[in-house]
Amino acid sequence: MDNKYYIVRGDRSGVFFGNIAERNGSEVRMTNVRCLWHWSGALSILELAKKGTENPRDCKFTASVDSITIIDAIELIPCTSEAAESIGGVAEWRA
Repeated sequence: MDNKYYIVRGDRSGVFFGNIAERNGSEVRMTNVRCLWHWSGALSILELAKKGTENPRDCKFTASVDSITIIDAIELIPCTSEAAESIGGVAEWRA
């Protein structure tokens, strides 16, 4: 699609951040993607996509993977450059 970053919410699979490579209905292939497990400093994923997080140390964002296919996408939210920089700057959450 483009090089823009998106937050994609799946019906059951979770919330993801990355680039959208392809979309076919509710199936979305993303690249440079990480799962947004828990966030702080933003009330919703809409605010997260607009402003990013104000509390990056309290967020739980996974490691990045090269590609993932989400088969239950129900929301695709474009991120502002400010939000993409903020989300991308959150340290990887590890066990």
